[in-house]
Amino acid sequence: MSPFELVFAVYGLLLGLAIAEVLGGFSRTLKLKRGTRPVRIGWLTPLLGILVVLDLTSFWLLAWESRDQITANYLTLVGVLTIVGIYYLAATLIFPDEPEQWPDFDDWYDRQSRMVIGGLLAANVTSWIGLIALEIITPSAASETEMSGAQGAVLLLGFAILVPLIALLKVKSRRWNVALLVTVSVMLLVFGVAEELV
Repeated sequence: MSPFELVFAVYGLLLGLAIAEVLGGFSRTLKLKRGTRPVRIGWLTPLLGILVVLDLTSFWLLAWESRDQITANYLTLVGVLTIVGIYYLAATLIFPDEPEQWPDFDDWYDRQSRMVIGGLLAANVTSWIGLIALEIITPSAASETEMSGAQGAVLLLGFAILVPLIALLKVKSRRWNVALLVTVSVMLLVFGVAEELV
């Protein structure tokens, strides 16, 4: 077993659980929508779930791209556990555990969204710090050559995601929250596709 395979086992397990939490929330919501009690799901909570799944996917891809640099040691495993643990905790807060007690999911969103978005910010910033540390400790083959314009654009887009995430912490308007959630989700999709092209 390579060092990356050991570390990726932790990644895979916890990221899989986080994604399962979000998908389970969608499932409970769909079941409730077909039930007898009237429930207003709205756009906010489902969009937040989509955003978290897209962010988890981009994190999984970043881990894969760093596979040659990752070593299996205690510090690495604690770092991975910290980042993925934050993602998992954020994922558990997206949908209510007992959705039938929330006739309007937008109210749930208002109550939980700042913790979820704060978790995404913390996980992203921590993962970027980890990637910088990896580049310092074990430079990748790509870092020895000059960064292309496309790679620079991908890096810039990665940091640009911080702006709408921070705005989501401050904005109270539900319409602006919908717009920002869609914006960040589209940015993550563009970021993921652009990385494949670089």
